[in-house]
Amino acid sequence: MAFSGLDEFVSLLEERGQLKRITAPVSAELEITEIVDRVSKGPAEKNVALLFENVKGHTLPVLVNAFGNARRMAWALGVDDLNDLEGRLTALLDLTPPRGLGGAVSRAADLWSALRSVGLRPKLVKKAPCQEIVRTESATLNELPILKCWPQDGGRYITLPQVITRDPVTGTRNVGMYRLQQFDSRTLAMHWQRHKGGAEHARLARETKQKVIPAAVALGGDPALTWCASAPLPPGVDEYLLAGWLRGKPVPFVRAVSQPLEVPAEADIIIEGYVDPNEYRMEGPFGDHTGYYTPAEPFPVFHVTAITRRREAIYPATVVGRPPMEDYWMGKATERLFLPLMRLFQSEIVDLNMPAEGVFHNLVIVSIKKRFPGHPQKVMYGLWGLGLMMLSKAIVVVDHDVNVHDLSEVAWRVLGNVDWRRDVVIVDGPLDDLDHASPRPAFGGKIGIDATAKGPEDGHPRGWPEEIVMLDQIKELVNRRWAEYGL
Repeated sequence: MAFSGLDEFVSLLEERGQLKRITAPVSAELEITEIVDRVSKGPAEKNVALLFENVKGHTLPVLVNAFGNARRMAWALGVDDLNDLEGRLTALLDLTPPRGLGGAVSRAADLWSALRSVGLRPKLVKKAPCQEIVRTESATLNELPILKCWPQDGGRYITLPQVITRDPVTGTRNVGMYRLQQFDSRTLAMHWQRHKGGAEHARLARETKQKVIPAAVALGGDPALTWCASAPLPPGVDEYLLAGWLRGKPVPFVRAVSQPLEVPAEADIIIEGYVDPNEYRMEGPFGDHTGYYTPAEPFPVFHVTAITRRREAIYPATVVGRPPMEDYWMGKATERLFLPLMRLFQSEIVDLNMPAEGVFHNLVIVSIKKRFPGHPQKVMYGLWGLGLMMLSKAIVVVDHDVNVHDLSEVAWRVLGNVDWRRDVVIVDGPLDDLDHASPRPAFGGKIGIDATAKGPEDGHPRGWPEEIVMLDQIKELVNRRWAEYGL
């Protein structure tokens, strides 16, 4: 399903009882965060998207928590259930195990070729809703209801952007979701971390002596575009191609008014500008999705050259903090959609769970069809070598019949099945930039835990005990007589 603007998604949420309009005056500084935090962590029936229509000092409404549960996240991507994402991509792929790594790599490349071939390439239009109002010399960030989320934040932050840049060498577009701290009315901090596409563009620009990187920040529009900005796609793959596949139709684009870029025509707001790859300013602190503040560090500066928007624009934002919050459901969509791609490289994978408590990269629970000694370790190393899965801090491998989404069952299996000398792998490797426990930035210890059942081939000669399971006929008997027991 394709939405022609964020307003259409808001209407759908309201029709389905998943949106609350807040007409009382609220402040963009801290107050909205406290409201959203209570709603996102409160009773499920009260967890709705919030449209703040009266933000003090601003005319634009603010939409927060639009992706804040499984249903809303699924609707944003055109499905009724997040598990449908896995089914849709599986149907596009031939998941017969490829013969060797070369076959898997070839098939992964064929996927992106297939998406291009079905007429989903972004298309260019001459007039666009995102340019109904255009400001160049008079453009000011102060018109936008940018949130200050937490007390010790370094300032106000744009938190739900689609940051658009092009590779300085190849011209390939990259779309990323990087927070942007407002310094003043015309400058922002560009917080692209070292593992992300935007940071690679900056590195290439420095190598090739390019003075500026044209950039644009798109806000709103079809929610599929927003989510795709957060998707961990392979380098060189246009995130808007994936958005077109999810929408079932191409993403329309228009030429930016002040930069040599194309921007989503149906976005609500576009901030155009450039990044000097050699100019840095201190950014932060920022209350992050880890539940802790990220300390201040130097990041590149984004200079605003124009701001364009719809006449009836909606400003989208998200609040991150101690999980679970809205970003958990965005991550869950990523997990479900990319599971079939993981199976291309490791066909033994049955299911995967990256729970909220692990804030995505701190804990990965994976079930496999174990076939040989060392198989769990093979899966661990394979995941650590697969794109941004390299940042996974802990990987727990369980047998195929374990429900990885039941954390109580997983804990029972791990604590009962693991010998801590034999079944633990500790390695050093890359970590998320936000990891505060590692002694070095973005590098430190990682752990893999083999919680599968063991046999003699695994170095366990004692034999494995049989699980306690009641006879089926007794279960059926009790089912028939349950009312007689008065329970």
